[in-house]
Amino acid sequence: MERRRERTVTVALCVAADDNSGDLHVATLYPVIPDKDAAKKECLRIIDESGEDYLYPADYFVLRRIPIALARRIGHPG
Repeated sequence: MERRRERTVTVALCVAADDNSGDLHVATLYPVIPDKDAAKKECLRIIDESGEDYLYPADYFVLRRIPIALARRIGHPG
């Protein structure tokens, strides 16, 4: 029996923040927008609490893949 691969999206779990990251909250999942230029700068493009996307240091986050169905249930635009 062949297993269908479940479609997934990448989310970022915030594990650190500083005084300049007021729209981030530790222990919160955020949508990630793929951005090769940001990755070259060791950053991630994140949709933060403001609803806008911004660059943040990649080391503020742990990336995880989650099923699209779950992502939609928690408000991920994916």
